[in-house]
Amino acid sequence: MLILGLGNILLQDEGVGVRVVEQLQRQYQITGAVEVLDGGTTGMSLLEHIRNRDHLIVVDAVKTGKAPGTVITLSGDEVPAFFQSRVSPHQMGLADMLAALELMGEKPAEVTVIGVEPQNLDIGLELSALVSTRMDALVGRLVGKLRSLGFEVDAVDQPQQGAA
Repeated sequence: MLILGLGNILLQDEGVGVRVVEQLQRQYQITGAVEVLDGGTTGMSLLEHIRNRDHLIVVDAVKTGKAPGTVITLSGDEVPAFFQSRVSPHQMGLADMLAALELMGEKPAEVTVIGVEPQNLDIGLELSALVSTRMDALVGRLVGKLRSLGFEVDAVDQPQQGAA
């Protein structure tokens, strides 16, 4: 199982996938064979990480034509359709990788995309205010998916603000 956060953190909401996997790692402990990877904007270099996985979960900004801030989960036949209307070059790289792995007989058995419709893709390090409000929902959807696949996901105790 691989959870792959994609995105360019220099382009506001485009970096949401990376931000979600960072938050997941800060807030949760996952028991089982789950690798969490910040894939950034890399393309074919992720091939070795993706090949022959039983499940690949991609977390990313997704352009589906829905209202900005809409949290989206795609799986099965919906995933190839998603890659037809890419929001960024790294998604083309991922689509190409999945196609190459399919030709080699090494594609992941199941692919799920969890994402949010971006509001702003301008240069900037911070997510838009709207997409920021969806972070907990995205992490929650990811945690729910992991649990549905039989993984144990436990919240990590967060230190209290101002505690010494």
